[in-house]
Amino acid sequence: MSLTIGTGPFGPNSAGEFNREMPSPKGLLYLDAFPRRMRAIFAGQTVVDSRHAKLLHEHGHLAVLYFPGDEVRTDLLEPTDHSTRCPWKGDAAYWSVRVDDRVAENAVWGYPEPVEGAQPLAGYLAVYWNEMDEWLEEDEPARVHVRDPYHRVDILDSSRHVRVSLNGELLAETEHARVLYETGLPPRWYMPADDVRTDLLVDSDTRSGCAYKGTASYKSLRAAGEEGEDLVWHYPEPTHDAERLRDLLCFWNERADIEVDGEVVERPLTHWYGRDRSSSTGPRGLADA
Repeated sequence: MSLTIGTGPFGPNSAGEFNREMPSPKGLLYLDAFPRRMRAIFAGQTVVDSRHAKLLHEHGHLAVLYFPGDEVRTDLLEPTDHSTRCPWKGDAAYWSVRVDDRVAENAVWGYPEPVEGAQPLAGYLAVYWNEMDEWLEEDEPARVHVRDPYHRVDILDSSRHVRVSLNGELLAETEHARVLYETGLPPRWYMPADDVRTDLLVDSDTRSGCAYKGTASYKSLRAAGEEGEDLVWHYPEPTHDAERLRDLLCFWNERADIEVDGEVVERPLTHWYGRDRSSSTGPRGLADA
């Protein structure tokens, strides 16, 4: 989420206010030093081993890592005829990664001759995250996408009275929630299972990954006319930074009616519901955040 996604200051749905009129953030680029060691592994070979990457922040997109060419195994790259055009960065050239019989087509891109304003990208290469078998941040697994240093995840105990209902039926009520404040997202209320009508829920096959919290499992509602729609998620095996969320249940603010201390919480419009799902990991197209 951070600076350029969701409700961030340069995102498509900025929630704050500047003290003066700002130009359109469309095409805005911000290149930041990224001192963490990052490695990308494909077919048993380390394709990237970088300590001097740059993190590109671009309006409406997830941040993307760009690696110096000398920190990429260019001997594993094969140039392709594929190309794309970005008005803010220039013409992108592509390379496939080949290791023996395995090939990741057009998995690497770069801007050999960036347009004016994007010249710092010259000599750098980016890699589609999902085309690699594994990523390491220092010596720990990195999941889903690069973790943005401007993205915060704060989990706090709360004694506020939280009620969740749908179509007039009470689904949960607690004064023992943990509230998750995550950059660019509405507050999420995580509740003990004992305070949730779990008899109304059924396990879903849906899974999703979060770079900051881990892999989420989902439950759907089998009552109130909403059967089959995912309404609740939880983290059975959260990352160490999100350990305090383990096994707590959270309802989609976007789909349920939530009251906090008697105040009705307006259903938010997020990049999952009701607004642009813009979270590109590169020039190829869109990917889920």
